[in-house]
Amino acid sequence: MAAPPRRSWLDIRWRQLRNAPRPVVRAVASSLAVAILLGAAYLAYDVALSRGAALPGGDLRVGAAALYVLVVLLAGALVTWLIVPLPRGSGSRATRTPWSAALGLFAAIPIAYLVLVVAIQVLRPLLV
Repeated sequence: MAAPPRRSWLDIRWRQLRNAPRPVVRAVASSLAVAILLGAAYLAYDVALSRGAALPGGDLRVGAAALYVLVVLLAGALVTWLIVPLPRGSGSRATRTPWSAALGLFAAIPIAYLVLVVAIQVLRPLLV
């Protein structure tokens, strides 16, 4: 009996992407939703300041960006903790532990960065 043909690197990654575990998909989707909403708010604030709007408090873009990252990380961890229970095994009760929150936190780190980069480097020049 012949061995099955070896899959290419791209075939392996494509199959992994199509069959991603549900907890990972939920963690990424929740973090992405929060990051997009807050990124849009940050972009609106940044564009308003760039156009010369006199907003109360002056120019607080650095503080707003830090607050954006903090809220995306915390919301990603919290939402993932709420919607991603641990596997039940033979029991009927779903449990949540800090590992669920850690999954959301670690999924939110690159998402927060990428959404902010897209907002500032790609969308901002189109709006200013």
